[in-house]
Amino acid sequence: MKIAIGCDEAAYDLKETLTSFITAQGHEVTDFGTFDRKPVLYPDIAHALATEVAAGTQDRGVLLCGTGIGMAITANKVKGIRAAQCHDTYSAERARLSNDAQIITMGARVIGPELAKAIVRTFLSNEFVNGSSTPKIERITAYENSPG
Repeated sequence: MKIAIGCDEAAYDLKETLTSFITAQGHEVTDFGTFDRKPVLYPDIAHALATEVAAGTQDRGVLLCGTGIGMAITANKVKGIRAAQCHDTYSAERARLSNDAQIITMGARVIGPELAKAIVRTFLSNEFVNGSSTPKIERITAYENSPG
């Protein structure tokens, strides 16, 4: 799979760790930055990454910041994106199986690198199951496409 990854300065070290981990799992990684520990406006990175995932040029995305909250909020502003903040493997599994999330967000100040690897592994190894959650995803999409 093609995996997009991006972070702010708070999560730079975790991004570097996860980039190596994801590549070692056999995936192609595109790095949307940041490329050092200097302060950045993380919404720019989240929006750019989410736009590429929505366009289909990237299969999935991983966004990292201090808490994962701001990245999730920003990514979810992009039409067609479902970004889920995940700080445990169960949430990552459900993000894919039930919610068809294409992007996960995590907080480098909330979890450590080994747990982050386990979360990413879970997120990348699960697929959406067309079933009881399908009408819920369809309703989310309908609200997203409604004019108000």
